[in-house]
Amino acid sequence: MRTVKLITLCLLGFVANSYAQTSVKGYVYEDTNKNGKHDKNEKGIASVSVTNGREVVLTNQKGYYELPGNNDQIISVIKPSGYKIAKNADNLPQFFYIHKPNGSPNLKYKGVAPTGKLPASVDFLLEPVTEPDNFKILVFGDPQAYNMDEIGYFTNGVVKELEGIKDIAFGISMGDLVGNDPDLFNPYIQATKKIGLPWYNLMGNHDMNFDAQADSLSDESYEAHFGPANYAFNYGKVHFIVLDDILYPDPRGKSKYWGGLRKDQMEFVANDLKFVPRDKLVVLAFHIPFSKEGEPEHFRKSDRQQIFNLLGDFPYTLSLSAHTHNQWQNFFSSADGWKQEKPHHHYNVGTTSGNWYSGELDNNGIPVSTMSDGTPKGYAFISFTGNQYRANYKVAGKPESYQIEISAPKVIEYGKKTSASIYANFFMGNTKDEVLMRVDNGKWKKMENVLEADPAFLHLQYRWDYNDELLSGKRPGQANDCRHLWKASIPHKLEPGEHTIEVKATDMYGQTFTQKKTYRIVKR
Repeated sequence: MRTVKLITLCLLGFVANSYAQTSVKGYVYEDTNKNGKHDKNEKGIASVSVTNGREVVLTNQKGYYELPGNNDQIISVIKPSGYKIAKNADNLPQFFYIHKPNGSPNLKYKGVAPTGKLPASVDFLLEPVTEPDNFKILVFGDPQAYNMDEIGYFTNGVVKELEGIKDIAFGISMGDLVGNDPDLFNPYIQATKKIGLPWYNLMGNHDMNFDAQADSLSDESYEAHFGPANYAFNYGKVHFIVLDDILYPDPRGKSKYWGGLRKDQMEFVANDLKFVPRDKLVVLAFHIPFSKEGEPEHFRKSDRQQIFNLLGDFPYTLSLSAHTHNQWQNFFSSADGWKQEKPHHHYNVGTTSGNWYSGELDNNGIPVSTMSDGTPKGYAFISFTGNQYRANYKVAGKPESYQIEISAPKVIEYGKKTSASIYANFFMGNTKDEVLMRVDNGKWKKMENVLEADPAFLHLQYRWDYNDELLSGKRPGQANDCRHLWKASIPHKLEPGEHTIEVKATDMYGQTFTQKKTYRIVKR
């Protein structure tokens, strides 16, 4: 009992000391000569947002700001469009100053070392650049390596094909950067560094300090490597808000964690949006996806509603998540508490780790790792044109044109019906998309959208159960129903011989993709 009391008193003392009030002051300067330091002739920048993670203020005409402070916070500048943030040697944007004079509490994995006395002026430098309104970003879902072998799979199976990629503004990983081991943050950073892009990150439920006694302290190791877990920035006509949406421990006591936001995080979003023009596209990025009405409440409904209320006056919005190791699109309407006529689009991004690096090893010794909804492992590109956007998925190791997987029997009997069907898994599809099929250049017919397990994934899984020899790699997890699967009967009255199935899918952006597969009809 004495030990428990001592831990509790230490925690209360740490929290009380953290909120000893100070004042944080400083300037946001324009680094005109791009030398990375403030020179006397370089003026301050007006109307730039600066935050302490809760309050958000604008700089005055001289670039000066002042914020309430305490002994456990991170001050960050919210990059305006037309400016560039400096990167460190690992390509991580340096838009923040950590103020923890006593450092992080004593945890299993190291957090922030003591930062010492607050500087008299916490200043930020922004480099003016020509920033286009039309740009593209790269999005990773759940790299989530649990050991150095899996860091190698991530590096060689995903990162390698992206090294030196051009015409991408920046990259972002959607949480679960590692698997329960913050000591792997640095190997992960060294992997993404090779891509050569400014790289933003956000926190997932496998990136936490699990021995933290409060949710606000569960990100100490994350902060030591990446900076604030809640921040924002602008690029072109887009305003990005990045959030740690893991409540830990679960306030309900039902699970280890729950999706949602603390009061201070919600206040940050509200305060940030006060200074965002209504004609900008607002993109929210977080790890655990919003839940729709009627679905299990993985994300606290009241918090989702507060976010929807805050976005009520913004006609252009998008939210991004990962976490599920599946890929899908959701559209939130008034039935879900959305405040606008046009539904809110939520994109749950597929993962670079796929099905947790499971499946057989390919020719390069890398797990195939198809996700449990049949989506192959990969990553997303989101293209922005002003305040409009278009999302595309790229399967790792495959051409960009590979957007559909067709499942069909290899051979059927001539003239006889079969219980087998043609399935088309359109990786970026949603239930409103049009998916058509034809055989041998015949008439196009609509396929039926169904909620079933993907037969292609089941085939990969069952190989482990029915193979006579031990397979390489590890068995995939259980199949999930696929939200982007279409089905049609297979024509059996054609002449014997080889026939070609062709599937054509048109997505929500008007993009059309096709895929082909052959099957044979034979007489007995």
